[in-house]
Amino acid sequence: MSGPTPKDGVLDMPAYVGGKETVDGVKNPFKLSANENPLGAGVKAQAALSDFGSDTGDLSLYPDGGARALREKLAALNNIDAARIVCGNGSDDILSLLAQAYLGPGDEMVHTAHAFLIYKLAGRATGATPVEVAEQDLTANVDAILAAISDKTKIVFLANPNNPTGTMLDKDAVARLHKSLPDSVLLVLDGAYAEYVDPDIYPAAFDMVDAHDNVVTTRTFSKAYGLAALRLGWGYCPPQIADALNRLRGPFNINSAALHVGMAALDDQAHIEKSRAHNAQWRDWLVQQIGGLGIGVRSTQANFILLEFGDADEAARAEAAMCAAGVIPRGLAAYGLPTRLRLSIGTQDANRAALAALESFNDGDDA
Repeated sequence: MSGPTPKDGVLDMPAYVGGKETVDGVKNPFKLSANENPLGAGVKAQAALSDFGSDTGDLSLYPDGGARALREKLAALNNIDAARIVCGNGSDDILSLLAQAYLGPGDEMVHTAHAFLIYKLAGRATGATPVEVAEQDLTANVDAILAAISDKTKIVFLANPNNPTGTMLDKDAVARLHKSLPDSVLLVLDGAYAEYVDPDIYPAAFDMVDAHDNVVTTRTFSKAYGLAALRLGWGYCPPQIADALNRLRGPFNINSAALHVGMAALDDQAHIEKSRAHNAQWRDWLVQQIGGLGIGVRSTQANFILLEFGDADEAARAEAAMCAAGVIPRGLAAYGLPTRLRLSIGTQDANRAALAALESFNDGDDA
């Protein structure tokens, strides 16, 4: 093959493949494969998007490159320092920027065995070596993570709650992990599902960022805020890390529509509370109902549950049967969990359809 050649390792990286969105022969299936908010965006966010470009947005102008107004609103809502906030094109953007800033060939980054795939891909894109650490009962194991730290380790990525397992470390466990890390190792706490956890028990970690030079926590508008299409996320960082990321990121890495709608979404915390309540109600209902079928099911701290089958073949057949019935779950073979399916919490109709599909499968109607 002629032409430019990518740098070493790029073509060895598996491409990220998201959850299935369509099923051949099935019109308008329930897509429960991507952990999207079944309630959609809040009314204030929808109204803001409707008026953008007509009453409030000039499409010929570049967006605010520093996202100042959004950062200030985020700071006021969370009682944190706006100067330490870096906004990105989804929280994936922040994760990739952190990898670019602090990883390179010869470095190592640590992640748990069933962590979000982007960590591994972001690390390998820089030439660094991902180090996978075993979990305990699908939960991050602090001692195992610490045992994997070497003089080559530069970053530890930890989703809390984790995707796709939905398990979460409490505040004391996160603090113990950080306390035992060398000061030179950056601890990245990914809080994509933070809003779905009871605020009274969620270890937000903003105080850790304020107190230490080697902790970053990230958030997204894609999940509970229901703005996945607009790609908006942010990170809370020590000042020197925020400075590094701002030097690396694109000068206009967030479009004006996302900034405008994101501001409105932050003013609609009632929508977050409604989304959290809907999620808790139907998550518990699905766990109870599916468990009653004799199918293994595991509740999580996020907006999805895990279905557990006897082997990979049974899981694949269950996935195919659900898709044929118009309900799309997420297969987890790419996450090292071939015997499980991830099922997002959907609307009432979607959740009932998922249960009906599993009832049919359980009765042997998948042949």
